[in-house]
Amino acid sequence: MKAAYIEQPGPPENILFGDLPQPEVAGTQVLVKVEAVAVNPVDTYIRGGMYEMDLPEPFIVGCDLAGVVEEVGPEAKRYQPGDRVWGSNQGLLGRQGTFAEYAAVDECWLYPIPEDVPATDAAATALVGITAHLGTFRKANLKMGETLFVNGGAGGVGSCVIQMAKAIGARVVTTVSNEDNAKVCRKLGANLAINYKTDDIDEAISRFAPEGVDVWFETLRKQNLARAVKHLAMRGRLVLIAGQDAQPKFPIGPFYVKDCTIYGFALFNTPPEEQRKCAAEMNRWMAKGRLRAHIDRVMRLSDAAAAHRLQEENTLGNAGTLAGKIVLTP
Repeated sequence: MKAAYIEQPGPPENILFGDLPQPEVAGTQVLVKVEAVAVNPVDTYIRGGMYEMDLPEPFIVGCDLAGVVEEVGPEAKRYQPGDRVWGSNQGLLGRQGTFAEYAAVDECWLYPIPEDVPATDAAATALVGITAHLGTFRKANLKMGETLFVNGGAGGVGSCVIQMAKAIGARVVTTVSNEDNAKVCRKLGANLAINYKTDDIDEAISRFAPEGVDVWFETLRKQNLARAVKHLAMRGRLVLIAGQDAQPKFPIGPFYVKDCTIYGFALFNTPPEEQRKCAAEMNRWMAKGRLRAHIDRVMRLSDAAAAHRLQEENTLGNAGTLAGKIVLTP
């Protein structure tokens, strides 16, 4: 099969595209004929050696996939050949990645694709959607009528947070870099999209939510936690999911006197049964058109190195040339 893989961690140019043996299924694994995969920032960190993990040799990059079940292992019970599935959490903790024509995935990490949802959309919402759901509901416990702020509403996680919050009847404030992204976020359901390059962020948030926001969902690698704490309401919740090396100043006094709570989590620490609950609700929303993929562009799997470079330029370099997900197809 064709696959995008590395033989050692390093820059995007280390990604090779060529022939590797098609995987054989065992136990509860399922062989998926891949129709679409998506690029995530964590993919670039693992490829670049920023996260210390044991990697198979050679290592196929990628966490997310969507496709059709080709074959099932002797102990697999959830799916049959021909079933359409999506999943995430591959390419982590010793598991092979997804950027290939076929992937052997344990059935615990796979979920059915709702009818009429394209494989590209399912792949694009995989890791970012589960991350958004875990942070918004399992951690922050957002409720109907509450107000949520999320940085970077046009990004992968941010766009999912907006839609999920609106799906339960919350109010949403987000930040964007330009008017085009603001229009996207408002279409997704944001009540207010603040241009962080031209607008006064603090004044805009205070005007919209004078009593503060109930949930601040932080997606940035370099956080302004003084701003976050300033705008948290009484018993507000702060969610952190990025910035492994970040050490921002944190205003403890203003935080604890409002009875606030801070949550941090990494998706790959979450057991499959908890992620399945997220996926089930995501599927219900996708089937109803209430959760839609925000895709910036679709590329060929053979262009995986270029896709990683583009993602890295925007995640680490703030290039501003990407709004939404990069999806690749074999």
